[in-house]
Amino acid sequence: MSIVPRLFSRRSSVFDPFSLDIWDPFEGANSPFSRDLGHFPRDDATAIANTQLDWKETPEAHIFKADLPGLRKEEVKIEVEDDRVLKISGERKKEEEQKNDKWHRIERSYGKFLRRFRLPENTKVDEVKASIENGVLTVTVPKQPQTKPEVRAIEISG
Repeated sequence: MSIVPRLFSRRSSVFDPFSLDIWDPFEGANSPFSRDLGHFPRDDATAIANTQLDWKETPEAHIFKADLPGLRKEEVKIEVEDDRVLKISGERKKEEEQKNDKWHRIERSYGKFLRRFRLPENTKVDEVKASIENGVLTVTVPKQPQTKPEVRAIEISG
């Protein structure tokens, strides 16, 4: 099998920062959510890839943390779409240039960012909470308590 088709295919990978697919660790490759979400200009793709995000699971909740330095809460949008897809998006605007300004270096990223995550079935999507403090966005998605299956003894006749 050749490696060339794999390099140029449009398939999604969890490890590909430029992949625009929804990351769903709970479903296989045939997921209806593993489709292309659209085309973005190159600056936007770079901003999307540069949005660093952590997802951890505790016994009580799924917690997402994203580094968004310099952004206000009004510039960030958090939504739950298609019942269980968490969408975190926003835009960092480019600083306006003044007529007399002389820029020596521009290293900070700007543009739109978008991250989507398929939430597991045991989440309470109606109780999602979010806060932003010191440039770190924290999104908490509570989990439903797990119910233990009922075990019932069956009497054997005869």
